[in-house]
Formats: sequence, C-alpha cells, structure tokens
Amino acid sequence: MDETATDAAVDAPGEGAGPGAAPAEADEGAGPSAPDAAGGDPVVVGEGVRKSYGDVDALDGVDLDVAAGEVFGLIGPNGAGKTTLVRALTGTTEAEGDLRVFGAPPREVDPARIGLLPQSFDPPARLTARELVDYYGGLYDAARDTESVLDDVGMADDADAWYETLSGGQKRRTCVATAVVNDPDLLFLDEPTTGIDPAGRRAIHRLIERLAAGGTTVFLTSHAMDEVERLADRVAMLRDGRVVASGAPERLVADHGGAPRLDATLADPTTEATVETVAAGVRERLGGEPTVEATDDGLRVRGVRPEAIGDAVAALDDAGVAFDSLSWSEPSLEDVYLRLTGEEYARRGGEGGTAETVPDGGGATETASEGGDR
Repeated sequence: MDETATDAAVDAPGEGAGPGAAPAEADEGAGPSAPDAAGGDPVVVGEGVRKSYGDVDALDGVDLDVAAGEVFGLIGPNGAGKTTLVRALTGTTEAEGDLRVFGAPPREVDPARIGLLPQSFDPPARLTARELVDYYGGLYDAARDTESVLDDVGMADDADAWYETLSGGQKRRTCVATAVVNDPDLLFLDEPTTGIDPAGRRAIHRLIERLAAGGTTVFLTSHAMDEVERLADRVAMLRDGRVVASGAPERLVADHGGAPRLDATLADPTTEATVETVAAGVRERLGGEPTVEATDDGLRVRGVRPEAIGDAVAALDDAGVAFDSLSWSEPSLEDVYLRLTGEEYARRGGEGGTAETVPDGGGATETASEGGDR
C-alpha cells in the first residue's frame, strides 16, 4: 500500500497482505513488562519506535516488550497507529528505532515462526475455505492438519463453500485459520473477530486461549474492549502514536476506570432539582462523596458499592423519585479506554498529563501516562 499522510492510511493495513508474514515488535512508552515465564528474553522488544507518513507521526517513540506465552492487547482509536505498529513488528514496513523479535530484526526471523492476520485480507474468492487453508499450510515445511484448524475456528461445516459465498463472519474465521495453520510461536491478530457472530467469537476466543496455554505468544489488536479484557494478560493503549497507559487489565480498571455506578431509569424527566435532592440524600445515607448526575433516561450515582445499593435506593425513595428500573455495574476496560483516549485525553501539544507507575499483579511496574505530551 502507498504510505500516505492521512490518519486513515496510517491505521490501514497493507492491501493484499496475507497471514503468516514476518516478525514483530514494539509498543510505545509501555515500559518494562513482565519477564517471560522461563526467565528468558522477551519475544518482542521495541524501543523508540517511530514511523511517519509525510507530516503525520504514526508512531512517536513507542517502547514495549512482550513475554513468551503472553497475550498482549493493543487498543486505541482509529488512526492511533495500531496497524502501523503491527506492520513494523512483522517487518512489512520500515520503522525507526530498535525492533527485535526472537532477538533478531523482524525481517530476519524465520517466517514459519510468525502468524499474521491483517485487519484487511482478501484471498482468492473462488477457492473454498478448505483450499485456502491447504494453500497457506503448503507454504510451510510443517503445518497443522487442515481439518483440525477449520474445526478450531468453527468452519468445519462450511469448509467446501467458496470464499466469495461466505458471510462476513465466516470469511473472517477462515482468515484466522490461515494465520494459525503454521502453528506459529508468535501470532499477530489485527481485529480477529470483526463481523463475527457471538458463537464464532467464542470459538476464536477459545482458540486464542488454547494457543496461549500451549506457549504461543499472541499480539492482539481489537476495538472490542470486552474481548481484550477477557483475553489479554497486559494491555497498551495507543493514542496519536504514543502509549498513554499500559498494564494488566484489572490494574488499569482499578486505577483509571472510576467508581462503580448505579443507573436509575426514571418515570419522570430528570431536573436539576431532582439531581440535587438525590445527591444530598445519597451523601447522607452513604457518606463520603458519591456523585449524582443526570443521564438521558434518568440518574447515575457513582461510588455505590454493592453493599450500599439498598441505601442508594432508599435515598431515591426519600427524595420521592419514582424509577422504572435499576442497574448496577463495575467499571470496565471500556471505561478506561474512554477516559484515557476520549474527551479527557489532552491532545498533542496540549497542556497537562502526568506519568505514573501502575504496578502489575506480580509486583513489576508499567508506565502509564494520562494524556499530554511526554
């Protein structure tokens, strides 16, 4: 693909790039990662990774490392540089900085050790799913059995249908199959479940979990926060070519996700007076500084622990507020994403932003930066 200076191009994969390409590297500002389980060197290392398209800095000094057997999640808005980073790590585009995969530059790694599912991949339309997997398997000296791979991705029953006749989800599952047929040591998956129905997503998730349990290192990019939160051991959030936070999902949620919340759908329109009255009652019953805010269909009370739900409901009753339904939820990785890459994120050149250290579950540290330039 031509390297253009647009944000869209920066985050668009190379057209025609197929699975099972070259090696991998880097993430920015991610800081030190957990050591590999065997105490050896990381599988992927990137230091000061930079890539520009004209005046656009797609990657602006990314640092990261990924341990053997780890599922590493990379998330960020469109145009953040995720696909450019994957391409740099797999050796399909040049980038500045120190990039190493299995201790070597990406383009020097044995392609048989790498699996790659690009964000966009268009194989020959008049081949069946089975023929496609057979073809890509034939590129390697030792490939997995085609039938078992098709079964892994939930395509065994449709293996003899032409690719062009498959649904969008079936096409994507077939593409996943072509990326894992060589049984790679390092697997890059760029939006692997796009367009796949819930049953198909579960099949792909189970496959990723089995691969990781067997020692495969997985580098996953996705816009599905629930998917990343379920699968990833560590996550890096990329914005404007920089990592703004990284760490284990549960730590990121604990440190950046905000407080649990209780949402009430009200029978009557929410007024400012209603918010103030409920806020006063909630503070009186719960203590502390819970916040109350209006939503499109009612009220949201932040800072309500599970054991305090009854008190929050009593505060609504005290205020004479009738509600149609209640829902309580804890913060998730999506809340972290919206906070660190959404409206509250300081744009490049903006003021503010502090760097901090987020400990992971094992006592190591991850670097997190809440917006601003570094």
